[in-house]
Amino acid sequence: MIESTDRTPLPRDFFDRPVLEVAPDLLGRTLVRLTDDGPIELRLTEVEAYAGEADPGSHAYRGRTARNAVMFGPPGHAYVYFTYGMWHCLNLVCGPEGFASGVLLRAGEVRVGQDLARKRRLSARYDKELAKGPARLATALDVDRTLDGTDACAGPDSPLSVLTGTPIPPDQVLTGPRTGVGGDGATHPWRFWIDGDPTVSPYRAHTPRRRRG
Repeated sequence: MIESTDRTPLPRDFFDRPVLEVAPDLLGRTLVRLTDDGPIELRLTEVEAYAGEADPGSHAYRGRTARNAVMFGPPGHAYVYFTYGMWHCLNLVCGPEGFASGVLLRAGEVRVGQDLARKRRLSARYDKELAKGPARLATALDVDRTLDGTDACAGPDSPLSVLTGTPIPPDQVLTGPRTGVGGDGATHPWRFWIDGDPTVSPYRAHTPRRRRG
């Protein structure tokens, strides 16, 4: 049985805090995606924090570009990027405007709109796999670059919003290195997930890519 959750939207002040406070506090919250075919909602179960120009693992480490401009604020907006020429990933910008930081949404449990998510995630054998990983989450929710810059605090008509949901007690939150991050940011324990949740993605260490030719 799914417990009742708080349907109150998270205010912008929630996101206007240091990224290492926002990231674990997003666990258990309800992410709402309004699509042309209907709503999809998921309970966030795994996230990663990225601290902008202070973080070697961040897209904003070397400063502002056209690609990462949304990361510099204001908080509460979506930063969507395209990776490996195949997948999109969804982040929520946080912290004070002008300082680029954000939380990568890595995994979640789809609770509303499972049929819509299944149509986009045909390879998922079980519902727990629908959003098990950041690219799978974005695919299941029909997220692409057209949503980059979307204000998740704009109200119920926004394509993306975050509801209070059911926050996770600190003793049920685990933390460890971020998946696939190498270099100086490899050991930062900035990945947060709900202990024992079946939708959490497996950890994979960074694997250096070999140059061809």
